[in-house]
Amino acid sequence: MTTLSTQEARNIIIANHGFYENEFGVGKKAVLNVIEHLGYVQIDTISVVERAHHHTIWSRVSDYQQKYLDELIAKDKTVFEYWSHAAAYLPMRDYRFSLPRKNLYASGKLKWYFNKRATDFVYDRIKAEGALQSKDFEEAKKKQGWWEWKESKRALEQLFMEGKLMVAQRKGFQKVYDLTERILPAKSNTKLPTANEYAEYLINKTIRANGMTARSEIGHLRGYAQKNISETLLTLEEEQKIIQVKVEGVEKEIFYTTKEILKSVDAPKKKAVKILSPFDNCTIQRKRLKQIFNYDYTIECYVPEKKRVYGYFTLPVLYGNELIGRIDCKAERKEKVLVVKNNFLEKGFRETAQFKNEFGKALKLFTKFNGCETVRV
Repeated sequence: MTTLSTQEARNIIIANHGFYENEFGVGKKAVLNVIEHLGYVQIDTISVVERAHHHTIWSRVSDYQQKYLDELIAKDKTVFEYWSHAAAYLPMRDYRFSLPRKNLYASGKLKWYFNKRATDFVYDRIKAEGALQSKDFEEAKKKQGWWEWKESKRALEQLFMEGKLMVAQRKGFQKVYDLTERILPAKSNTKLPTANEYAEYLINKTIRANGMTARSEIGHLRGYAQKNISETLLTLEEEQKIIQVKVEGVEKEIFYTTKEILKSVDAPKKKAVKILSPFDNCTIQRKRLKQIFNYDYTIECYVPEKKRVYGYFTLPVLYGNELIGRIDCKAERKEKVLVVKNNFLEKGFRETAQFKNEFGKALKLFTKFNGCETVRV
């Protein structure tokens, strides 16, 4: 079994996440390349700075514009919205691999919400009238737990999770739902994958995006796929399609990669700074950050204010192949000011003139990305 140094493991992960300049190209095609390579881009509602899905793509596509993503969904239909381990944008080429989860919801094996009268009413209206939003269903809210969703909203989400409805587009971040058959491209593959096909898809997708992966990362929040993932890993190893590696200093953890990927262990050609989203595909696996990058990260927006150490929504800072700090900031969009509340560097990291220069450039780009013109510290 090959043993990698920590630096080699970091190089593989950073290289395969595409943080090098223009790895995916430019323009709308680059946005599709990112989503297809990563396998998903997580959607999040927090807007202290630009939302996570835009942030994740922008970190890899220097000339990113939100209209590119909108066109890929509504016009080109090469990207669709569904659930990965969380709400996400997915490549349409992988549509059939969304079907196992949809079938579990449709059969009742996974629970979301069920009220046949409500789902029938919602479905029939969309069928007759065309694409609709939740606000198009006028009825009083029924307070049920912390969701406080209208009955129609819950029905819409149930039909969406079952696969009977898809999101045609978003207006003001609100979903516009339509029948799946009206949205899905005619030549889409709708054949339900076998359990082993689905497991192989998850394995290949995770290795492709991360360069290397631990077993626990492959089926993250997919309990229904765990058994087949284990079986398929053994099969792929026997067929020499994947290999096991270890990382120095990381005890009791086996990682999976390919012989081809192991060739990409060179350090980044340029040590640039990237300000990343907490929901970026590279940072979402907190255990990996601790094991390989020695970076202990918790998103504190879900932590009571008095217990926060760094801030409400601190953003990881990448420098070359190191996570060297975090920055707590907020975009005051009306004033067009990016407010930097705090900036923390990791213990032991030494600031150099080169780093300060690169950080300044990164902050300037991030300010512009957030629709701001100036920075206030």
